[in-house]
Amino acid sequence: MSTTPVSSAFPKRKKTTTYTFQQKKKKHQPISMLTAYDYPTALAMDQAGVDSILVGDSLGMVVLGYENTLPVTMDDMLHHCKAVSRGAKSALLVGDMPFMSYQLSPQEALKNAGRFLQEAGMDAIKLEGGKERLDTIRLIVSAGIPVMGHLGLTPQSVHQFGGFRAQGKLASTAQQILEDAHLLQKAGCFSLVLESIPAKLAEYISSQLDIPTIGIGAGKGCDGQVLVTHDMLGLFDRFTPRFVKKYANLHNELGRAFGEYIKEVESREFPAQEHTVEMKEEEWDTFLESVKSDE
Repeated sequence: MSTTPVSSAFPKRKKTTTYTFQQKKKKHQPISMLTAYDYPTALAMDQAGVDSILVGDSLGMVVLGYENTLPVTMDDMLHHCKAVSRGAKSALLVGDMPFMSYQLSPQEALKNAGRFLQEAGMDAIKLEGGKERLDTIRLIVSAGIPVMGHLGLTPQSVHQFGGFRAQGKLASTAQQILEDAHLLQKAGCFSLVLESIPAKLAEYISSQLDIPTIGIGAGKGCDGQVLVTHDMLGLFDRFTPRFVKKYANLHNELGRAFGEYIKEVESREFPAQEHTVEMKEEEWDTFLESVKSDE
């Protein structure tokens, strides 16, 4: 039986950086990105070779059970970012700035953005919004912190949109997203997430920008793709967005495993002999004698 550590089966990679993103854009090489919120998931993704890991505020829904992302706090984000950074050493790590961590003032945003790098081991941050975020983005970038933008369906604006609705389906709103994309690039963003916008629009925006776009529900014309891992693994059973491809159905598999465990505990089939710690008979006899002498 081989004693080779599992981790050695995965070749070591160079660290993915924002420069890597730029080079992939120039060479028309697709960028892969997934979300992670804990150490073992981040470790598995990193070993599989994913380009980038987003510690998304989507953890509010898929991990913490909230109805949307709005209740997620800086403490929540930093806690999960730290876990991910312990597991992933090669992927570009992006921390998602939660609601009200960057909207109050550029100075407050800079302070919070810095914590993602200084305390939580992230390589970059992501924030939502267009032209209204330009001063904030410029200040954060000027401090040496890479910023990923986010346009289209921005979940922190769910109440403003009247729900999780696709954006950019009208000519006027499509024009606004295009203008915002150019403004975010000029402000210093190294990349943009385009969420739930028409595929034609996402492809056109991608062709007009020098920075890479990462699509989620925006078609294959973007420079890369990102999915919420709990969606693509079938772990989040409340709903599945239309644009998600399920690569597994782990919610059902978890239910099967839990049910089998409960059944075996109730029937005393588990634990079996191989799951039990044994004691030498002479030691057991000595123990019984000592107990009897104490009575």
